[in-house]
Amino acid sequence: MADQGAAVNIQLYDAGSYQFFSQKLIDGLLMTDISKTDPKVVVIFGTRPEAIKLFPVVRALMQRTHIETLSCVTAQHREMLDQVLDIADITPDFDLNVMRADQNLDELTARLLTGIGQTLDEIKPQRVVVQGDTATAMCGALAAYYRKIPVSHVEAGLRSYNIYHPWPEEVNRKIIGTIADQHFAPTETSAAALRKENIADTQIAVTGNTVIDALLITADKTKGPDILDPELQQICRKFADRKIIGVTSHRRENFGDGLTNIAAALRDIASRDDVALIFPVHLNPNVRAIMYDALGDLENVAMIEPLDYPNFVSLLKNCTFMLTDSGGVQEEAPALGKPVLVMRDTTERPEGVAAGTAKLVGTERQLIVAEANKLLDDKDHYLAMAQAHNPFGDGHASDRIADIIDASLTAT
Repeated sequence: MADQGAAVNIQLYDAGSYQFFSQKLIDGLLMTDISKTDPKVVVIFGTRPEAIKLFPVVRALMQRTHIETLSCVTAQHREMLDQVLDIADITPDFDLNVMRADQNLDELTARLLTGIGQTLDEIKPQRVVVQGDTATAMCGALAAYYRKIPVSHVEAGLRSYNIYHPWPEEVNRKIIGTIADQHFAPTETSAAALRKENIADTQIAVTGNTVIDALLITADKTKGPDILDPELQQICRKFADRKIIGVTSHRRENFGDGLTNIAAALRDIASRDDVALIFPVHLNPNVRAIMYDALGDLENVAMIEPLDYPNFVSLLKNCTFMLTDSGGVQEEAPALGKPVLVMRDTTERPEGVAAGTAKLVGTERQLIVAEANKLLDDKDHYLAMAQAHNPFGDGHASDRIADIIDASLTAT
């Protein structure tokens, strides 16, 4: 058990201001089963968004040389994951390579659970760290639970309160929330959602979101033009006299009519002669078929391969606003002063909507077009969204997370 007299001062982020959390909070986050020498932490991730949000955490933990930090990737998204690993200069200690063409969620979950379980049996870590709401994160937490290994959940507490939107992410993160004993909530709103589920305050820390850490690290690296992909540079030059709208769309719950409506709305927006769309198209064939069929003949729509993270940050810098159904973009774009129109019916990131940095537009064709035109034509409306305070963090979330994990592993 942790020494109740040990003073641990850890500065944590809470809704735009700093505060020192009480000793009670820190003690609550300390673990009872602690290795006396060389404690091991395994960070598990498998998709590009996870890698982006966890590479600053991996770096922060590795700076604490008294902890052995290991990374296990599942390669749930092989190509897009590898892009981030290269940029972050992370070589995984374990690579499960579970990606298969057209695999369903049953098959993916089975591969993830058995592969991660075997890896944990080999490593025997004192703690597992997962992020967000992917199948990899859920299976990582479940495999750890089966072995009574404590779990830290980065980006904990996001809730849409609809198990089918986003699907299957809403259930994934609720499962992780049931298992984890350290809940790193990005905002006070997320922390409040956890408290409503009877998770103790002593197990919750409001840290800010690590995606802002990753964004600021990468933005600093991409100040020089040589870092950018030549194709993206050429497209930006081609559209220099137009307002560039960045687009991403890939949510499973939008497959079918939702994606068809989004594609039709994008075509309507592209009919304006003062705009251009840059659309890194997701690798999923369900997305590609619809988007290329609807937009492939338009000269002011650049449908390109998925961008590595530095080039995606460059797109955020160069666009006027973002049209997206992604979760992470709702956090990243406002950090660079870019409004976000969210092409979903619900969001687990209501803080952005409340702050005015993002607006839900669903998948209704007319509403998407109307809100895009409003941002393009109404300067005051645009500035109100662009200059609103970003509620998601200050760039130091990873150090706060690493401090708490360190304390839980090294306290005696």
